[in-house]
Amino acid sequence: MGALPVKKLTKSRQGKRLAHYKLNPLYPSRCPNCRNAKLPHRACPSCGYYKGRQVVGNEEE
Repeated sequence: MGALPVKKLTKSRQGKRLAHYKLNPLYPSRCPNCRNAKLPHRACPSCGYYKGRQVVGNEEE
């Protein structure tokens, strides 16, 4: 049988613990090739370039 709490956990103490369960904001950067917004350290979803070279083939062409 697992451990059971001896005393009631107050809303304040519970809130302090749950305050760290939050989403971090995303900070998009600009692609130097097409100037569209992209996530840092990832290939551009619109043109497929990463660090000055194309790494993902573009199906539109």
